[in-house]
Amino acid sequence: MSTTVLVIGLMVFFAHFLSLQFSRTNIPDVLVLMLIGILLGPVLGIVSPGDFGKVGSLLATIALVVILFESGTSLNLDVLGESLGTTGLLSVACFILTTAVVSAIGMSMLGLDGLPALLLGLTLGGTSSAVVIPMVGALKLSDKPATVLVLESALTDVLCIVGVFAMLQIMTQGDVAAGKVVGGVMAALVFAAVFGVVGGIGWLLVLGKVRDFPNTISSTLAYVFIVYGATEALGFSGAIAALALGITLTNFQKFGLHRIPNLDKNIEPLNEVDLIFYREAVFLLKTYFFVYLGISIHFGAVLPATVAVVMVLLVYALRLLLTRVVFRDPTYTLRDTAVTSMMAPKGLAAAVLAALPLQYGIAGGETIRDTTYMVVLFSISLTALLVMAYPAPAVRSLYSRLLGKAPGDTLKVPAFVPPPEA
Repeated sequence: MSTTVLVIGLMVFFAHFLSLQFSRTNIPDVLVLMLIGILLGPVLGIVSPGDFGKVGSLLATIALVVILFESGTSLNLDVLGESLGTTGLLSVACFILTTAVVSAIGMSMLGLDGLPALLLGLTLGGTSSAVVIPMVGALKLSDKPATVLVLESALTDVLCIVGVFAMLQIMTQGDVAAGKVVGGVMAALVFAAVFGVVGGIGWLLVLGKVRDFPNTISSTLAYVFIVYGATEALGFSGAIAALALGITLTNFQKFGLHRIPNLDKNIEPLNEVDLIFYREAVFLLKTYFFVYLGISIHFGAVLPATVAVVMVLLVYALRLLLTRVVFRDPTYTLRDTAVTSMMAPKGLAAAVLAALPLQYGIAGGETIRDTTYMVVLFSISLTALLVMAYPAPAVRSLYSRLLGKAPGDTLKVPAFVPPPEA
């Protein structure tokens, strides 16, 4: 027990070191943390996902909720409005193309039937909020592309979850009502966003009174969990509700609440201490989440790993072309466009959904699970490698030609300055 506690403490300090190295060398901390998990789990067999019991999956869910909420508090509603068109186009187009490509490869290379192959495609159709959001924050992109990437990761998570459960229903019960599927997606998005906004307004009105109680700095996060759980219990997307709640708490002026007589006196906005606390919570949860994700990686046969490499390369190539089309606006710099084209990693949602076909007794369920785990690993690794490689002049020049953007901006890596001698 003492060793476990020691390792937990050391991991926090090591994560701080990795964050510092990311800012200096562009080596993403999320990749190193996941590799540590792989070393501790599949390679050395020191720990396994079963050792965590229900705590492991709970930690993953809490990490996702807090990351989405904290990212929502950093979004500007004006920039959000300007980015919605781009977000919708990039999200839907990338999701459809990724699903189609993965499904086709699943049938041709893995020998899956049509519906199981489509199930694999839907599982891998989105991008990972838990990977994208921390990297976007560390890379300090411009407001519009950063907002697009945050929203895309949240929206595609919903599309993946709704799509997979709808496909499982079709395969187990024979229900192919397309209208019901589309309606479920729209309801999950719209109603969840409404719950998040209404919940945010309600919290702003009582936050001042809550602050009168001692030790309430974590009360807002507890409220986020309540909104998430209630939204999920009603059958909608708790992730979108958490994101909308965060946006509302820092953009309440846009709703005109401060203009309502007497109401403005009851509104207590978040302060800088709150925001710092949320960033620290994201840091801690991210650290343990990616180690747990690495521990959970399942190394199966050689074929799923080989197919996963092909899938990842094709998906990233398609995303590069799609980003060129969507980000034609000259206000998007080469750096913004290039980094956006790199951000297609798979993560929490894919890893969780990958286990469902096997639980439902779907033919090819084990192949779907093993391939998905390999795609999660390879996609995060490729994103990290591309981010690391971009500062090289030759790589920037290549992206300039591929994306049709003028060179001139760089992904700056601050030079190391040695401390002064005593």
